[in-house]
Amino acid sequence: MSRPLNVDPSSIESGEATRRFVIEGRSFSAARAEPGLHVTATPIGNLADVTLRSLQTLAGVDAILCEDTRVTRKLTTRYGIGTKLEPYHDHNAAKVRPGILDRLQEGAAIALVSDAGTPLVSDPGYKLVHEARDRGIRLHAIPGPSAVLAGLTISGLPSDSFMFAGFLPNRAGDRKRHLAQVADVPATLIFFESAQRIEAALASVAEVMGNRPVAVTRELTKLHEEALTGTAEEVAAAIAVRGGVRGEITLLIGPPDAAAQETDDGDIDAEVLTALRTMSASRAAAHVAEALNLPRKRVYARALALKEASDGGKDA
Repeated sequence: MSRPLNVDPSSIESGEATRRFVIEGRSFSAARAEPGLHVTATPIGNLADVTLRSLQTLAGVDAILCEDTRVTRKLTTRYGIGTKLEPYHDHNAAKVRPGILDRLQEGAAIALVSDAGTPLVSDPGYKLVHEARDRGIRLHAIPGPSAVLAGLTISGLPSDSFMFAGFLPNRAGDRKRHLAQVADVPATLIFFESAQRIEAALASVAEVMGNRPVAVTRELTKLHEEALTGTAEEVAAAIAVRGGVRGEITLLIGPPDAAAQETDDGDIDAEVLTALRTMSASRAAAHVAEALNLPRKRVYARALALKEASDGGKDA
């Protein structure tokens, strides 16, 4: 692991250390980067995870666009990079983007980074990349760390097909609707979530998707990295016993059971009709969903449809 490098920030800002980077006390020169926008991945926690190409790029561009210059400066200071840091985030993007695009068209080499991981993955930058593409500006992909892939690799969930679905909504109703929209996707689902809301999120997962396997991965690449696995209810209970968890969280939900996907509406209807003789639509849906290992929202939709059809027939 590379040692932190004590570099005077004032010397970096003045440009004394430009076009160079330092690893383990050894200084390396960096050629000027090719003109264009360099979309550059940075570490998600452990600064030693930066790639050699990322260091060469950050040292070789004319400017680095950052979500938060204070965050990116920790990386550039560690590796002795003196490239100018410029803020580019949701609050100033519309104002500064035209000027950035003009500079790129004039031949500037500019890097775009996020606070952690790969830019554009739930971070600012999409409009800049999209408009740069429209203007014919050269785009360069500088790959590296991603919490999405890091979480997937230690989750133990199927990795042959997966879908990143961003952040879950804060409000319970919106969150459940969002989960219902993706419940039938035949892939591992990946979300970003906060430590403060993870228990509420798991409760919504359990209600909408039943007993599917989940993984709560947190503090990826850091000292306290871990993956909590089990059903949503089991993981929520484990977190509650701890009194909560801390850190950045990537939540992964296993795909729907293949056999459950093959269950057609006719089979569901038969079970629901029997249950509706003695239960409300809500209780019938919960009962059948558990019996057939199906998402409650799918069974509840069928229960409501059957109940409405039955009530309509009586009224006629």
